[in-house]
Amino acid sequence: MSQAATGALMWRPMTDADLDGVVAVAAEAFPDHPEDRVCFANRLGLYPAGCRILADGTGGVAGYLISYPWVLDAAPDLNALLPGLPEAPEVFYLHDLALASRARGGGHAARGAALAVDTARAAGFSAISLTAVNNAAPFWARQGFIPRTSPAMTVKLSSYGADAVYMVRTV
Repeated sequence: MSQAATGALMWRPMTDADLDGVVAVAAEAFPDHPEDRVCFANRLGLYPAGCRILADGTGGVAGYLISYPWVLDAAPDLNALLPGLPEAPEVFYLHDLALASRARGGGHAARGAALAVDTARAAGFSAISLTAVNNAAPFWARQGFIPRTSPAMTVKLSSYGADAVYMVRTV
């Protein structure tokens, strides 16, 4: 049976047509860390290879992944446009991995994390970083990420919430 016939969820490249669905999933998954549609469009425009959605059989968005080249011990400001990517990126940054509640529990988050790692490796990066929020650090630890502290990130994490943890994984 095809994906459309079964309603199965499948990761695929993100397109501009997916952005409204991405915003809806983000609002559900990250209610305390809202980002505007223009921010998601910005990331997609800057690095489409790092942007994917978890699509259902009808074309709906059940999850998304946004990642791009970045610098170590840094995270972009929340809900802010990036003027460009760093000229000398040091790591691959996993900006968001979010699933709608209907897509949780099927291993899709772990598969999305693996896709980000694969994308980082294919782009020649030796490490991938992220900022875990919503008490997600244990999930990311199971994916091979370890907490990393630095003075710059200690200050930055305060804007992400009390449970935020900066984490890095080698690829």
